[in-house]
Amino acid sequence: MKRRAFIKLSAAVASTLFISNRGYAADVDISRVNFNHNTFTQNGAQTIMIFLYGGASELSGNLTNIDEIKEASQSSYDNYFRGVTKTVNGFWQEAGGTFMESLVASEDLNVFRTMFSRQRDEENNKSHGRCVAQNQRGAFREEGAGIFSTLARVLTEKGAIDANAVLPFMTMEGESSFFAKGDTPLAGFVNPVGVNERLDNPYIRESVNQWYFYTEAERDANRSNYSDFTPLLDAKLNQTAQTHNREGVIKEAFSKRGSLETFIEDIKTKTVPDGVSYPGNNDFAEKLEAAVKILVANPDTKVISLGSAGLGGWDDHNEARDYVSRMESLFSALSAAMDHIKAESKEDKINITIFGDFGRNVNLNSALGWDHGNNQNLFLLGGKDYFNSVGVVGETALDNSGALNRLYLKPKTGSYEFEPISVAATLYKIYGIENPEVLTGGYGVIEGGLLK
Repeated sequence: MKRRAFIKLSAAVASTLFISNRGYAADVDISRVNFNHNTFTQNGAQTIMIFLYGGASELSGNLTNIDEIKEASQSSYDNYFRGVTKTVNGFWQEAGGTFMESLVASEDLNVFRTMFSRQRDEENNKSHGRCVAQNQRGAFREEGAGIFSTLARVLTEKGAIDANAVLPFMTMEGESSFFAKGDTPLAGFVNPVGVNERLDNPYIRESVNQWYFYTEAERDANRSNYSDFTPLLDAKLNQTAQTHNREGVIKEAFSKRGSLETFIEDIKTKTVPDGVSYPGNNDFAEKLEAAVKILVANPDTKVISLGSAGLGGWDDHNEARDYVSRMESLFSALSAAMDHIKAESKEDKINITIFGDFGRNVNLNSALGWDHGNNQNLFLLGGKDYFNSVGVVGETALDNSGALNRLYLKPKTGSYEFEPISVAATLYKIYGIENPEVLTGGYGVIEGGLLK
């Protein structure tokens, strides 16, 4: 990432994160939070958040109803897709299913098939904007603080992390509602820092040796040794930044510039352990590899938000065939990431959480795609100190109204189900918040035997 691009990215993030959202203070009362320092310390949780913007179809992780779907679908699955093969656990083999089977067998992957919003079903809400905003804020509201801003505020106010923490929150997707702020400002050191998959260092200063930056005495003193100009200029720029920058994120960034430069350069030297191989020609895999390297090297980093850039979008209204290859790329990268995490003995601490806006319906429409649905999968990997291995949870049934393009999967009667808001409650819980429902509007953690 070029410096100009990084500055534009940082400005975009900062402008979003510092917008005051009315009503937030009434929605979230940190004083009501019961925080357990022992849980926070013992779990040592670190999270990679992968959000599938656009709303990915659930079919990669759930082909259990495919025979009924094929009979009722407007367009033919078999004629359009090059393969629709159901694995032992009901995954779509060609769409990452082989990797899913391997990850479930090694107890590295939990798949929840019935993350279904009854509230949205009643409201008939399947809009991208509202669903993304709600899911990333961990509550049924479109304004106010995001999940990770709320977590940052709790951890700082409860004394779990302080100004000595190095890069506790990071983003590799730029602007995100996960980090949206409410009415109460966050401490500067927990503001998210943006990096890219190449870990291009936005903090490094190139060798700028312009004569006009120096006094005449400095020029005379250093004229014989040109290389001495860089540290001298570096010191002058630091002093100028602290003197003239206004209080806030820019001044804080400059104050940490030296340590952050050292940190980024150190991470760039890290290599993956022998035997670990990420898929080539996969930009998303590069991001995931960089995220794992950061978390392994730096326990202070609690959250890295990735998005799913490098794979493409998931709003597959038409020509959905490459959904298969996108899912295959996603899970091949996830398989490599788990190999990496386990080789570093971090599978107990690091979790990877994957979900999106909503699900899609299962009618392959006349445009050879799927329209918006409600039910979706939640994929959870790692985190073995606080997550049990529950494998595949939830059963679905086909809801066929008989109307054109109205073919959905819903939780089977008696099957365990939960609202997307419970993802936030579960994340809060593993970071030591004992009553996360006070932050989520009453929604509790994911059950089904997940939490230890």
